Amino acid sequence: MLWLASASPARRRLLEQAGVAHRVLVSGVDEEAIHDPEPQRLVQRLAQAKAQAVVEQLAGSDQPVQVLGCDSLLTVRGEVFGKPKDADEAIRRWRSMAGGWGELHTGHCLLGRQEQLATVTTRVQFACLKEEEIQAYVATGEPLQCAGGFALEGRGGLLVERIEGCFSNVIGLSLPLLRRWLS
Repeated sequence: MLWLASASPARRRLLEQAGVAHRVLVSGVDEEAIHDPEPQRLVQRLAQAKAQAVVEQLAGSDQPVQVLGCDSLLTVRGEVFGKPKDADEAIRRWRSMAGGWGELHTGHCLLGRQEQLATVTTRVQFACLKEEEIQAYVATGEPLQCAGGFALEGRGGLLVERIEGCFSNVIGLSLPLLRRWLS
């Protein structure tokens, strides 16, 4: 049985749409307590901490389990963006992101028979936006729920011009990586 150590509805939907049987158990990890100056390592450490916390919650299970932890961050010109704290922060970020490129980093950790750890990075080009477009998008509330302040699978998809790399990674987990790990 695959356990997803994430509260993310987008990750759950990706697994469901791909036909990957799973259950969800939220890790409860304090993400603010984990630090690393390198974004790729930080998301990996966060994913690992989430997976380990769920493995500990499942300790004593008589069934073999595999636990998948994931975490994502967006970097734009060296600045790291997790989930915006509020609408004002989301607006400031979108002003700096609009018309430019960012890199969405997702750390993945699969714990089971062995530990598998990886970070997948996908480049994202954002549309040039008018101030009223930024304000309208932030007013939907969607950017406050997502790493980087946008949801590719939602209204934010209209604001993305191009993607270089793994599409599902931008939504929250790399399905090609997971397929290789599970096969």
